[in-house]
Amino acid sequence: MTIGEFLLFLCVAGICGSIAQSLAGYSRGGCLIAILLGFIGALVGQKLARVLDMPEPVVIRFGSESFPLIWSIVGATLAVVVLNLLTVRRRGRD
Repeated sequence: MTIGEFLLFLCVAGICGSIAQSLAGYSRGGCLIAILLGFIGALVGQKLARVLDMPEPVVIRFGSESFPLIWSIVGATLAVVVLNLLTVRRRGRD
């Protein structure tokens, strides 16, 4: 994988992570969190697709690596929902 392919890979992961954040209503974090969620979503989504025996409808290839777009968004959304459930929300002072 070349540097250009890696940067494109990061951009696609960031877009998938930010879409997942929008779907789940998660607004904390920035670009790095979105990229991290995109990678986590790709891992979780691929595992979920294999367990459910579902196809990968949209896959982007970067050299020899592949990135499942739809399953990345699904997996990242699940990760964001779990993250929202685990984090404590601070309330304003009364």
